[in-house]
Amino acid sequence: MSRPEQVAPADVYYNEEEAHKYTTNTHIIDVQKRMTERAIELLALPEDSTCFLLDIGCGSGLSGEELSENGHVWVGLDLSPSMLNVALEREVDGDLFLQDMGQGVGFRPGSFDGAISISALQWLCNADQRGHVPHKRLARFFGTLYAALARGARAVFQLYPQTPQQMGMITAAAMKAGFTGGLVVDFPNSTRAKKMFLCLFAGVAAEVPKGLDGTEGEDGQAGPSMPYSRKDRDAHFGKGKGKKAATKSRDWIADKKERRKRQGKDVRPDSAYSGRSRGPKF
Repeated sequence: MSRPEQVAPADVYYNEEEAHKYTTNTHIIDVQKRMTERAIELLALPEDSTCFLLDIGCGSGLSGEELSENGHVWVGLDLSPSMLNVALEREVDGDLFLQDMGQGVGFRPGSFDGAISISALQWLCNADQRGHVPHKRLARFFGTLYAALARGARAVFQLYPQTPQQMGMITAAAMKAGFTGGLVVDFPNSTRAKKMFLCLFAGVAAEVPKGLDGTEGEDGQAGPSMPYSRKDRDAHFGKGKGKKAATKSRDWIADKKERRKRQGKDVRPDSAYSGRSRGPKF
């Protein structure tokens, strides 16, 4: 089965029908959530702090919703108008911009505390239009992203390179722009659960995080193995004391309301029946 980036440009492939299918597929939602959680972990943001983040290739806002649930403020970029329209319909919290990342991100220097990108970076390796030169588009993208990040910030890209040569071209462009860092591979011995994250540092030299190790279960999800500790495992998969409230539960809604208040957004008053807001969709 061909990958989307092998079929058509992103703004063509993700038309209105495909954008809605993408956003309502429970498997895709679950995978996006897991990959975004891992990307946030690799960002190594200060604890108990609200950070200003950039979501590159934000699509319909699935990854951005995870940023919001972690208490962060974000801006999203995507090339597909249909994807952004679905994000607006879903009333996601982030500010959204229609932007071809190959033309650069276009923000003031030092604007962001970090950046993530889920399943988008490999699109820049394609020449979808006349005049598209992949290595030049990658150079423009990484150069403007480096400038838009605060010094010491990280950018984490989950990506699907088609060949080692593509990965080399991407990495070379990032390093030429000034980034340090490297590739983090989770579950390298699993054919279905293996995930690749390019973890970049802006203006600092730091140790590249280690990838998760484990074996693949019957459902294609990977489970950690020693020396990955039980404490780390529970934190990664949301078990035990640090478990988050279930999405759309009363506690989840209450937490979401508090974040919206801190961000200065309107929140409907509590319902007399539930003690919780029946307010706008989040």
